Amino acid sequence: MKNLIDKITENWLTEVSIISLLISLIFTVFILPILIELGHVNFVFVNAVFVFLFFVGIWSSDTKLLVFFTSILFLVQLSLRIIRFSDLPIDFYLAERIIGLLNMAAFIFLNIRLLFKDHESNTYRIMGAVNVYLLVAIYGAFGFEVIQLIMGDSISDTVELSGVDSDFSTYIYFSMVSVTTVGFGDFVPVNIASKMLSVFLSMVGILYPAIVIARLIGAGGKEK
Repeated sequence: MKNLIDKITENWLTEVSIISLLISLIFTVFILPILIELGHVNFVFVNAVFVFLFFVGIWSSDTKLLVFFTSILFLVQLSLRIIRFSDLPIDFYLAERIIGLLNMAAFIFLNIRLLFKDHESNTYRIMGAVNVYLLVAIYGAFGFEVIQLIMGDSISDTVELSGVDSDFSTYIYFSMVSVTTVGFGDFVPVNIASKMLSVFLSMVGILYPAIVIARLIGAGGKEK
């Protein structure tokens, strides 16, 4: 069993896993919202996409403690989603989303470690940087959804939001607008929690690229 786990971990730490993750994130951020809005996708599939992302996160570290921690988060996340789609008369949607936030935060942390591993500067590290950027956007979308569930509102628009899977397209759009600091103005945060989250995302969107570029340039200089 240990040899199998070691082999899987080694596989996910290869360049192929970075490319696969990038493709999955691009689909989740840019294509999945369109499919949701057009009604061309079942929400079981939507949840399967997120479960896959969480599963990939388990193998993003070669540290046993972090692998164990992310495995626990993944199993709890998976269990809550199975309960929601089962015939049981109970639903832990808020708990599911909070665990999702913790899971995504761990995923971001692991990928940042992987991004700067061995101080290498190459195409795959650049892809890793994009992965982290998109993961932050998804984290923001989950955050706005949790705020909606707890406080009853999060961001305003012409459509009433309910805080369920069908609203993901709206949350990820506003999160990306915040991270990129575009600020179209068609959506606005309506309470202090969502305002602080949008400001935090904007701050990350400004500082993160500068830090990554500096580190990659520094790593490239050391290789020479």
